[in-house]
Amino acid sequence: MKMGGARNGIILIACMVCFIIAGAAKASFAADLKIGYVDLRVALNESETGKKAKGELESSIKTKQVAIDEKGKAIEKLKADLEKQGSVLSADARKTKEEEIERTMRDYQRFVQDAQADVKKREDKFTESIVKELRDVIAKVGSEENYALILENVEGIILFSRKDLDITDRIIKRYNESKTAPKSETK
Repeated sequence: MKMGGARNGIILIACMVCFIIAGAAKASFAADLKIGYVDLRVALNESETGKKAKGELESSIKTKQVAIDEKGKAIEKLKADLEKQGSVLSADARKTKEEEIERTMRDYQRFVQDAQADVKKREDKFTESIVKELRDVIAKVGSEENYALILENVEGIILFSRKDLDITDRIIKRYNESKTAPKSETK
């Protein structure tokens, strides 16, 4: 979902809530209206599963970076060799070395692009999976605790609210518990 669409949706929901509250005939209805919000970015990064996924991604990035650095050094070595031997090489031999360097550089660039695409794909997969699970936990908490509305704080869209409306920490705790519960049952 595009952020603009999410922002418009949140604004629409907030307007609907204001309309409901303003249009309520009884003050008790507004007082009983339970509202909360969750910062999914924080929940994603602070949950145990999110931290684990982030660690796996960082490890993968480091591994790929080592390979990228090695390939970069190999290109530099080829260039240095050509520079050292350039004056003694025949025109054909020089051209062959230059073509080898160009081919190696293209391979290097493709390798870097592939590595970046792979990391992005893995990050998207982790994020999508965890966010879906977090949304399930949010829906469960909303239902169990009788919330009328739980908003998502996207990029600081909620400019002001009482701190007690932020249920992000509770969602993280419930999410972490949901991920460890099946393990304890199998022991």
